Amino acid sequence: MLKKKKTVSLVLGSGGARGMAHIGVIRCLEDQGYEIKNIAGASIGAMVGGFYAAGQLDQLQSWVTALDRKNVLGLLDLSFSGGGLFKGDKLMDALESLVKDRVIEELPIDFTAVAVDLVRQKEVWFTDGSLYEAVRASISIPSVFKPHYYRDMYLVDGGVLNPVPVAASMKYVTDITLAVNLNAKRNPLAPDLDPEVDNAAKDASDRNTVHRAIKRFIDRWGSEDKGGSFQERQFSTVELINRSIETMQNTMAHMKLAANMPDILIEVPYTLGGLFDYHLADKMIEEGYQLCLKSLKHYDLVGPEEAIAEDFHGIDRSGLDQL
Repeated sequence: MLKKKKTVSLVLGSGGARGMAHIGVIRCLEDQGYEIKNIAGASIGAMVGGFYAAGQLDQLQSWVTALDRKNVLGLLDLSFSGGGLFKGDKLMDALESLVKDRVIEELPIDFTAVAVDLVRQKEVWFTDGSLYEAVRASISIPSVFKPHYYRDMYLVDGGVLNPVPVAASMKYVTDITLAVNLNAKRNPLAPDLDPEVDNAAKDASDRNTVHRAIKRFIDRWGSEDKGGSFQERQFSTVELINRSIETMQNTMAHMKLAANMPDILIEVPYTLGGLFDYHLADKMIEEGYQLCLKSLKHYDLVGPEEAIAEDFHGIDRSGLDQL
């Protein structure tokens, strides 16, 4: 008699290119015999989750792991009308070429994309309609991509209000709820770092090279402010946006998680990569796989109650009264 698979409600958080770790998490769950019954995602989590729900994750993984730094820069289309540094059309056109638009309610896996309505200042959960439009809205990182106008709303990244949208998965009943936070400071279950200093230095060099290249790309159209103090000149425009978004999402994620704790919380360190480091996808996918594997083993070892207690005590509850 075949053993029944454990079912999972999967929550995929926001965090730019670090979201390639979501692919590794999904691959690990598949390999370990879990059945993903529903997915809730914000920003990059909505993109990866949407592709998986549509049965097209292989196409996304093949595409993103083939990207190099030049390819990443080629996906950034400067916006001249305000609202964001980039329009986001090139990225969405590239994604649409991988998978045709689908109707969310007809997907084989229940899917929710989380965005934020700027006018009403509220979360919006897309559970029906165009998958393309829902993902486009959810990945509209403020100041980076222009807000997306859809259903009479100006929509931005769901991570603005809920970087790890556990609440969006709570209407479903499954054996476990597993959430992935891409903005963690550190993770006690993280795989050991590569001991070879040269490799670590190479990774850091790769990230800095991308940031410098994006800065030069932007500077073709408008020069950086040369005034200000030495301290004020330490961050390029892109780096400042990157650091600000990481800080905001890390704070918001822990406030929300304190209110809606999943059974298993996978913490992906924000140091794994920046917003645009898609050329490091292979490394990020492997990191996500290993973190998920260790988290599942730990959950099986200590049991549900102890695992939840550990996650609960690891969350900073300061500011919870502001929710």
